[in-house]
Amino acid sequence: MTRRPGRRRPFARAAFAICLVILLGGLGVVGWAWWTGSIGGLPVRPHCTATALNASTELDPEQAGNAAVIAAVAVRRNLPARAATIGIATAMQESKLYNVSGGDLDSIGLFQQRPSQGWGTAAQVQDPVYATNAFFNRLVKIEGYQDLPITEAAQKVQLSAFPAAYADHEPQARIWASSFSGYSPAALSCVLDAPKGSGDVAPGADGLTPRARALATAAQAETGRGARAVAGSKGSALQFTVAGKEVDRLSWALAQWAVAKADDLDLTAVEVAGKQWRRDSGADGWTASDHPPPAGTVIIRTA
Repeated sequence: MTRRPGRRRPFARAAFAICLVILLGGLGVVGWAWWTGSIGGLPVRPHCTATALNASTELDPEQAGNAAVIAAVAVRRNLPARAATIGIATAMQESKLYNVSGGDLDSIGLFQQRPSQGWGTAAQVQDPVYATNAFFNRLVKIEGYQDLPITEAAQKVQLSAFPAAYADHEPQARIWASSFSGYSPAALSCVLDAPKGSGDVAPGADGLTPRARALATAAQAETGRGARAVAGSKGSALQFTVAGKEVDRLSWALAQWAVAKADDLDLTAVEVAGKQWRRDSGADGWTASDHPPPAGTVIIRTA
């Protein structure tokens, strides 16, 4: 007897429905992993997240590193967090926090500064530390800049054709500035890929490995802080000592600068104030340190 073809359709529909559910479930897992940036401790999408002032915001590691430089220069100059907010918001609008090599006319760098307009040479304005100092040099000359709306303060420095656009970035810039200035401890964490290349390198004549030396150079240039090698680290870790007023805040400012620079400098761990951030478990954020350093001490480890 010949079967009617329609008799198998309920089974086919059921099989299709099951496959569809599995597919959608898989897509959901992939989407969630992409959104959070990791599956367990495995990075899916490198990113840095700052959570402060009852909100969160995210940047990729390069952007976060550049925002960290802007805030570090502000902290080094003893400028208020508002100055860091203005600087970060301005760079968000001008370059999306990338150190770009081209723009409108001869505009280049984080702030799209123009050598032809007296900002410095092309090489200088593409140095994030120089460019940030140049921006703040003009900002601090504006009377009452701390109390001005961000559009007005930024525009008085930048003379942009689109001055209102700076305000769009103020909420995110305030979160980053609060984190990098140390006012929001344990606020910033990064999920990163594994360090590039091998870190098994003998220390040089100065007692530091090449990566530790690069860290020391960057820290001195951007934060103004010197360091010494951590005993027993074979020159791969540095200890920074923060003294004076606001030790806790300034220690966190340095520590969170380091986390944001971890991708660029191949850093693996940062320890401060009883907390630690580890690159291999970046999705966990800041956790309790097994052997916390003394108050005012920040330990940064390289690969």
